[in-house]
Amino acid sequence: MKKVAYILLFALSFLMVVPASAQDNLSPARKQAIDSLALEKVHDLSRYITIIGSKNTPWSEANRVINRAEELFMPGSQMGVSSLLHPQIKYYTVRKYFERLMRLNYSKVEIEWYKINYVSDLQRQPDGTYVGVITIFQKFKGYDKEGRLVYQDTTKKDITVYVKRKQTQIQGQMIGFWDVLLGDVRVKETSR
Repeated sequence: MKKVAYILLFALSFLMVVPASAQDNLSPARKQAIDSLALEKVHDLSRYITIIGSKNTPWSEANRVINRAEELFMPGSQMGVSSLLHPQIKYYTVRKYFERLMRLNYSKVEIEWYKINYVSDLQRQPDGTYVGVITIFQKFKGYDKEGRLVYQDTTKKDITVYVKRKQTQIQGQMIGFWDVLLGDVRVKETSR
C-alpha cells in the first residue's frame, strides 16, 4: 500500500499543467526524482535476485517474487549470464533467467550487488524516451552440501534504464507521469 501511495504521489507531482512539448524535457528536480526511482528499482531487483536464488525460499514464494521482478522490465528484456568455467556469455529472457537461478545446482547460493551507480546520464531519444545505464557489481557464491564454497565470481553488469512519459486517468482527469523500466542486463566482465 505504501508503494502504491508513493507511485500515486510521484504521478501527481507531474500533473499536466504545462504544454506537452515542455513536459518532455526533464528539469533537474524531475531528473533527480527519476534517477532515485531508477536506482530504487535496481535495488528491488537485487533483493528479488537474492530471494529467488536462495535455497531457503519456498518454490511458491520464489514464483511470486519472479512475477514481481518481471514487472520491473521492458517486454523482451534479457539478462546476461557468465561464468569463469565457460567463456561465452549467454542471454536469457528475464523469466528464463529467474527460473534458471531457482534451479542452480548448489546447496546454498549467496548473491550480493554492490557499487550500484549511473555510468551514463539519461539521454533523450527521438521518440521522447530517455535511456541511461546503471552499472552494478555482483558477487556470486555457490556452496556444496557440506557448506564448502565450490564456486565464486564477481561480475560487472550494465543495466539499461528506460524513462517514458505515460498518462493515466485518476478520477476522470488525465495525469501525466514518468515511468521507469529496466531493460537488458549486459555482462561486461567476470573475474574471481
